[in-house]
Amino acid sequence: MTSVRDDVNPFHPDDADDDADAPGPGGQGRESETAWLAERFEEHRGRLRAVAYRMLGSLDEADDAVQEAWVRFSAAGTDGVVNLGGWLTTIVSRICLNTLRARASRPETLAGPRMPDPVLSPADGPTPEQEALLADSVGLALLVVLDTLTPAERVAFVLHDVFDFPFGEIAPMLDRTPQAARQLASRARHRVRVAGTRQPDGPVAAQQAVVDAFFAAARAGDLGTLVELLDPDVVLRTDGFAATPAVLRGADAVSSAAMGGANPRAEFQPVLVNGAAGMLITMRGRPAGLMAFTIVDGRITAIDGITDPYRLRSLLN
Repeated sequence: MTSVRDDVNPFHPDDADDDADAPGPGGQGRESETAWLAERFEEHRGRLRAVAYRMLGSLDEADDAVQEAWVRFSAAGTDGVVNLGGWLTTIVSRICLNTLRARASRPETLAGPRMPDPVLSPADGPTPEQEALLADSVGLALLVVLDTLTPAERVAFVLHDVFDFPFGEIAPMLDRTPQAARQLASRARHRVRVAGTRQPDGPVAAQQAVVDAFFAAARAGDLGTLVELLDPDVVLRTDGFAATPAVLRGADAVSSAAMGGANPRAEFQPVLVNGAAGMLITMRGRPAGLMAFTIVDGRITAIDGITDPYRLRSLLN
């Protein structure tokens, strides 16, 4: 196994060949060591931000983690580093692990599930920066479930199941053996499976057609169509600011809530939420809700909503 640095744990040998032959800070055309380090760091920034976002579920915290990784990297340099991408991922993962542990030690009192930050895109597609962040995408519904894991479970699951890192390279970050790291990821995987989390399928246009039909049926009071559009085990989760309960399960409960919450003055704007079909709901030009939909085999299996007015304004600015 190839080490990323003599005093740092090994990570992702797939990247090693690209980094091992790269010129050092004294290489030709480099104005300064800091400029060279910054250039190398920028080559990995997109992937580091994607890792941090999946671990933390917060865009601001992900950016903070990447920035802190840069501070540490620029101070330490690259002496002894063989696999730069792996070493930077190690740094970011440890920063995220500390953030998750600090968050767990100061639990918030929330009215509903903690809703991760969504990556919002226009209905016609994400920007190149958003595409980089959503590579190997996980939907908003999965991020909600990941928030229920312990910090160690989340780090092990994200690195192994999302980014395909081996347990032998994950274990040292968690101060565990590879077998213990494997067990952490297995427990996380089981909890994700029990929660019924599934990835959206089909083209976005087909997903959006189901979402449009859902809102049309709710506004028309068409209970039969609503039930037909919903998976029997559908789950509706919101942040608790709406009048409905924060979590509802089953097609009957969710369809009844949809009909009861339908407002004839509401306006709907299709959007992409983490690359999947979603809907921005406004009232008199003001954001009233953001709904992310998971659609599998033509039926809605999960709806995750943000209705906190302050947070909506922050996300849309």
